[in-house]
Amino acid sequence: MNATGTLYLVPAPLDFGCDTQAPLADVLPDGTLRQAAQITHWVCENAKSLRAYLKRIDAAHPLAAPLQQQLIAELPRQVHKKGDHGVRGSAQFDAAALLAPALAGHDMGLASEAGMPAVADPGSSVVRAAHDLGLRVAPLVGPVSLLLALAASGLNGQNFAFVGYLPQDADERAARIRALEALALRQGQTQLFIETPYRNAAVWQALLAHLQPGTRLAVAAGLSLADARVQCRPVQAWRQGGTPPDGRTPAVYALGT
Repeated sequence: MNATGTLYLVPAPLDFGCDTQAPLADVLPDGTLRQAAQITHWVCENAKSLRAYLKRIDAAHPLAAPLQQQLIAELPRQVHKKGDHGVRGSAQFDAAALLAPALAGHDMGLASEAGMPAVADPGSSVVRAAHDLGLRVAPLVGPVSLLLALAASGLNGQNFAFVGYLPQDADERAARIRALEALALRQGQTQLFIETPYRNAAVWQALLAHLQPGTRLAVAAGLSLADARVQCRPVQAWRQGGTPPDGRTPAVYALGT
């Protein structure tokens, strides 16, 4: 056993919460699955979701320890609600205590419920703490919904920004949409954001109501699944017809020129 362990960033398939699941071999390299199967110490968003994912990994590569013996620590709820970096009125979260097994020589995995941990999901505080503690950080290869959506949108992939979720308040959301559009049009910078299924309808209606007719708007949902959908049109074309994102699948949105 090494003096200290490695923190592996373990991507998960993008089908969390979807009606269907993609075969792991279709969306994750075998090397990622083999490495994940060897890890027995974890930090995650939700232990139940991680155990379900580990069962899927076990079907491809036997786990190094049974599920009951996997040591799983959940990120605090405060991190889910307020973020990792001390914004929105919260203190910056110190994740060093979660990495005690790595300091004792155990490799650890960081996993989110879908996609790459610490990208559009909690976990950056764990990665930051690992660097501060001198631990090796190793990202494994897997799907990242933001980059898949951007690549498939036809919008500017040389200059882009991810801005998280839009505000829930209707007036604040409208103001944010106009500000993002102005930035995209002025700088040519594609603006990416995400939304949960149950708010897709409200966000979609707000986008069509407040964006200029010529602004291009992309929506991506079900990425990596058989029924994946990515469409990008000028707003005026969307207003004339088209299928909005449904209330069953998380969506990635992008706007630009």
